[in-house]
Amino acid sequence: MGRQWLQKNREINAAKRGKLFSKLAREIAIAAKSGLPDPAMNPRLAVTVEAARKASVPNDVIARAIKKGAGLLDEKIEMQLVTFEGFAPFKVPVIVECMTDNQKRTAPEMRALFKKGQLGAKVAFFFHHRGIVEATHEGAGLDIEAAAIEANAQDVEPLEDVPEGQTGARFFTDRADLDAVTKSLREAGWSVTTSEMGYVPKETTDLPPEQRKEVEEFLEAIDDQDDVHRIYTTLK
Repeated sequence: MGRQWLQKNREINAAKRGKLFSKLAREIAIAAKSGLPDPAMNPRLAVTVEAARKASVPNDVIARAIKKGAGLLDEKIEMQLVTFEGFAPFKVPVIVECMTDNQKRTAPEMRALFKKGQLGAKVAFFFHHRGIVEATHEGAGLDIEAAAIEANAQDVEPLEDVPEGQTGARFFTDRADLDAVTKSLREAGWSVTTSEMGYVPKETTDLPPEQRKEVEEFLEAIDDQDDVHRIYTTLK
């Protein structure tokens, strides 16, 4: 789905844990604002809360983020989604989604981070805009194609780095079907870790090791920026 380059960096070191907590809390607040502030009634909020708990985000931080998103605190969410398009080194298409309360701060920082690439180039036509659901299920070797059909997903592919004894899959949906597919998978016993709109590359870009390393370092520097919400790329 264009984010596999991050898989090798799943282990978060202590220096980055605080940033991770902040990003997850922000995602929880946004999910709570976009629907009901109850995980049982809001599939995307349920997924975000589950992801936060797996990352060891404290329960009081999660509860506060939900209340903040629901408007139950004095703090108000004035976040907007800002999308940046461009090329990483070696002309690899990249889309960066930022959640920011100050676009005038975020835009110059993105320009600086894209110094070795090309910010502003239109690259969205290299991607499909779809719903993306990542999930695992107890039991190895399950038929993910059958699971996709039962959940009314449009397409499916195996998920990387799945724990032993489990089956992992990445389901792709029509934009209008994201919540319904997420709910259906959860009801079928799948543990959903991601449920979001995203960009799926129409074709992937393969690079030799040295060039790939440079592109990965470029993407990792962008991912470290506080306002960055999601990064999508065609890098294989």
